[in-house]
Amino acid sequence: MLRRGDEMKQLTIREARQALSRLDQILDIEGEVTITKRGKAVARLVQLGKKIVIPSHSDLRKKMKRMKDDSAKLIRLDRDAR
Repeated sequence: MLRRGDEMKQLTIREARQALSRLDQILDIEGEVTITKRGKAVARLVQLGKKIVIPSHSDLRKKMKRMKDDSAKLIRLDRDAR
């Protein structure tokens, strides 16, 4: 029923309908499931309440050099040049 791919677990629409009563259990185990129709992804189910940890990029930001001009000015110049 669940096919393990490289990225996410997949269910066809038919399989999702058949597993509707236990989707919560599947999401507890898998965390995330992709629903496919004719081999193409049409939906992604994620479990609510389960927080995804977002990595901090503060170390990266500290290593970056400060820009002379602010980004709003650079965007404005780029748009005006088009």
